[in-house]
Amino acid sequence: MCGIWAIFGSDEDVTKQVRCAFTIAHRGPDAFRVENIHHFRNCCIAFHHLAIMDEVSGMQPMKIASLPHIRMLYNGEIYNYKKVQEEYGFEYQTESDGEAIIHLYNKFGMAHAAAMLDGVFACCLLDLKAGKVFISRDTYGVKPVFRLLKKDGFLAVCSEGKGLVGLLQNNGSIEHVEPCLPGYYEEYDIAKTGKVTQVLHRQFHSLENLPMWRNIVQNCHPNKDDEVYSNIRLLFTEAVRKRLLANRRMGCLLSGGLDSSLTAALVVSLARETGIKYPIQTFTIGMEDSPDAMAAKKVAEHLGTEHHEVLFSPEEGLAVLDDVIKCLETYDTATIHGSVALYLLSRYIKERTDTVVLFAGEGSDELAQGYSYFHKAPSPQEGDADSRRLLKSISFFDVVRADRSTSAHGLELRMPFLDHYFTSYYLSLPAELRAPQNGIEKYLIRKSFDEKNLIPDEVLWRPKDIFSDGIASAKTSWYDVLKESIELKVTENMMQEAPYRFPFNTPTTKEGYYYRQIFETYYPGQSRWIPHFWMSKWNNDQ
Repeated sequence: MCGIWAIFGSDEDVTKQVRCAFTIAHRGPDAFRVENIHHFRNCCIAFHHLAIMDEVSGMQPMKIASLPHIRMLYNGEIYNYKKVQEEYGFEYQTESDGEAIIHLYNKFGMAHAAAMLDGVFACCLLDLKAGKVFISRDTYGVKPVFRLLKKDGFLAVCSEGKGLVGLLQNNGSIEHVEPCLPGYYEEYDIAKTGKVTQVLHRQFHSLENLPMWRNIVQNCHPNKDDEVYSNIRLLFTEAVRKRLLANRRMGCLLSGGLDSSLTAALVVSLARETGIKYPIQTFTIGMEDSPDAMAAKKVAEHLGTEHHEVLFSPEEGLAVLDDVIKCLETYDTATIHGSVALYLLSRYIKERTDTVVLFAGEGSDELAQGYSYFHKAPSPQEGDADSRRLLKSISFFDVVRADRSTSAHGLELRMPFLDHYFTSYYLSLPAELRAPQNGIEKYLIRKSFDEKNLIPDEVLWRPKDIFSDGIASAKTSWYDVLKESIELKVTENMMQEAPYRFPFNTPTTKEGYYYRQIFETYYPGQSRWIPHFWMSKWNNDQ
């Protein structure tokens, strides 16, 4: 997890504009570097570094001696960097996995390079010789990147929208800061004056075009139950294994549900295999007597982890609400509900431990139809269609919650359920297999790990809680705390005026109105950062 920032074709003093880069310093607290690109006028690139492997090899802007005309800013992890090196004979000059992007681009061009990457990434690559700028983002948008393109040829790029909003205000522009779409790359021509024009905006990955699992699983027969269960175990285990690459201490977020518990169990098991000596830390948060905290404790005892249980009060949650909305860059109510606890937990991890890399179970509910409303799907095919809908928009919701809440405190979160190999295989299975079975959501995943003793059976088959409900006290609902706190702060007159004040994504509840007000104070006019509110398909229970 790092922070990238760049501007091209500025009409102002770039030394003043680079101050905007410091709004994302939390993403890379270990080092900062800025470089003026003298090949073009008024161009500048900057990088905030979170050292996961070491402080030297991952430092950017990246440039290598054999390809001096290329500069690259990159945030992410490329898991197949050694494989492509062996396959194409690349001579790496750094220890950074990101160097693979430069070599693949030089050999194949950006479209093919991006499609060949197994990993998560947000990349801005500058080719001085060709006069090109490229921006690309991984399939599920695990790593964020925003851009601002003005009609006068000014282009700015940043890991978070907050690093570009200041440029909008300073320039008096009417253009909007926009999130780059997952699975797409953008190509721009850049003139000697530094001015840019967009040339291409093209998809390189889609959920329907991820056949990567065939590189691991051979002769698959998706209707043979035992083979399907075996393949799911194999691919998810490998998804966790490849993400264990780090020289900083690793730990796991543990809610006590299926997804985080399976992930933590595999991290603990594989860490022993790979020779990691320190005990894996697990972290859970909740209000007093929360179901999540009690279930997480059982899992931690089963795994033998160094467990941290953090309790928070309604007052502590409400006190950080403003900071959370600023951090998340969203006004979506469901996202904010589940982010307050994660924000507080991340702050605890940063202040009280030396863990930097965290594993989490995000993505499973979208991929494996884990939300309870999937039980009401009219058919397996319609359930499949909605699962894909959620995955295609996950970068606006769960991924935002996961990335921003942790990165705000200089932590890196890894999400193996969104692994390319695992998701492409899982989505290739017949829709009937992936639908809830016997009244149980995520049945395939549960059954695949049944009788393996990775986690307690009562956790393996535990029904899903909404995250913001699972953290709640048995006596007090977190949702009710929020609702009661906001009730008197938003009047009926304000709600009647909501369609005029907020014509796009008009809030329909007082809670939604309250969040939207806070969002607009930090990011005025940027409501299109999310295209719609998170919603269930067949009911409004979650």
